[in-house]
Amino acid sequence: MSAATSPRRVRADAERSTARILDAARAVLADDPNASLERIADAAGLARATVHRRFASRAALLETLSARLNALFLDVVRRARVATAPPLVALHRATELIFELKLSHRSVMMATMDAGTGRTMLSPEVREGVDLLFARLHAAGAVAAGNPDWCRRIYLAVLNEVDLLPADDPELTPGAGDELGARTNLTVRTVLGALGAHPDAVASFAPAPSGDSETRRPVT
Repeated sequence: MSAATSPRRVRADAERSTARILDAARAVLADDPNASLERIADAAGLARATVHRRFASRAALLETLSARLNALFLDVVRRARVATAPPLVALHRATELIFELKLSHRSVMMATMDAGTGRTMLSPEVREGVDLLFARLHAAGAVAAGNPDWCRRIYLAVLNEVDLLPADDPELTPGAGDELGARTNLTVRTVLGALGAHPDAVASFAPAPSGDSETRRPVT
């Protein structure tokens, strides 16, 4: 077998084609969440047969996008250090990173969301990471609710609702600084309040006083 057709070369070509397809899918799905494989193939600049060799169906493509999205969520869990950082700090950081992910991968989230809940389908590993964080928050006395599964459900519901707020919503504006920080603080403040947090913990995420541009940080 020549170098041009070696298994390594074939594998590298396949990986490049797959990356082009997935990048094109993200762009096309942002415009049309119901876009066909054929339209995605055209956007990727690849023959439709090539796309069908990589992904037998649109469902298979969405499954791959969902798996990659969950890998990014798992990276959020790692970067927030949910197992080792002070739990309130980890909650704030994880929430901030999730909103960043929502901004950069919104089209994939919309295309792969659970039809029943309207939310992203999280892998067991991601759910375990979030549950660990809420178990640590409870153990530290930061929240009264002791069921991590219930805490996670509340957290994800609030995340979704805050994400849907328009940028000019009054809840996001008073002394909140940048929009990302405002959404992060509103989410954390609401979740802590819903889960029976100590008032001091909730207050640490309140908007800064008028004229104070510095976003408040969680009390550790």
